[in-house]
Amino acid sequence: MDVEKQGAKQGALTRGDKAGLIAFCIAGAGIAASMIGFCIHRIVELGRGTDVPVLIEFAGDDVQAPLTTGGGTVTVGLDQATITAATLPPIATVPGIIGQVIQILTIIVVIGCLILLAQSTLSGRIFNRRNTALVMTAGITGLVGFAAVRFFENMLANATVNVVTDNAIDNAVITAEPFTFILAAFIISVIGTAFVVGDKLQRETEGLV
Repeated sequence: MDVEKQGAKQGALTRGDKAGLIAFCIAGAGIAASMIGFCIHRIVELGRGTDVPVLIEFAGDDVQAPLTTGGGTVTVGLDQATITAATLPPIATVPGIIGQVIQILTIIVVIGCLILLAQSTLSGRIFNRRNTALVMTAGITGLVGFAAVRFFENMLANATVNVVTDNAIDNAVITAEPFTFILAAFIISVIGTAFVVGDKLQRETEGLV
């Protein structure tokens, strides 16, 4: 009985902890709402198909830029540029819309899982199978979802360049940052392992009481 009381006392949250978790839930809901609003605006913009700004990435191509005071130009390496297309065909807009829909679903799942995790923590139960599932679901969904968003954004960018320049410019077909995804996968696996071990230790401790 003493061990049980001691464990309950150690697992109790202070008022500051509870206030922080509640603030996290509110902030998470606000961030999700603002990002979803942006995605919906982008879907409408792409669906209209006219005067659509699209961010294009280049492989450091050299271009002439009017940066001198005498009216001359200097050579600069172009990494990114925003192209506003007068009209975009479905081959460009459809991948862009798919990417935004995936982003909305990813945000809902990730933020939803984290809010449920915070609510469970508020009840005083941190390590259990449900919370482990929530952590892994949020991590894997975020990793795969945002990678898919990146893929479809590349399809939109490449199609836009082909339409605007009539295939005169060959920009990078697919751009990706593998180190970022590898690091994210490693962090997710470490956090998931920590929850699995914590759940196992907590169940073993409860079995001794």
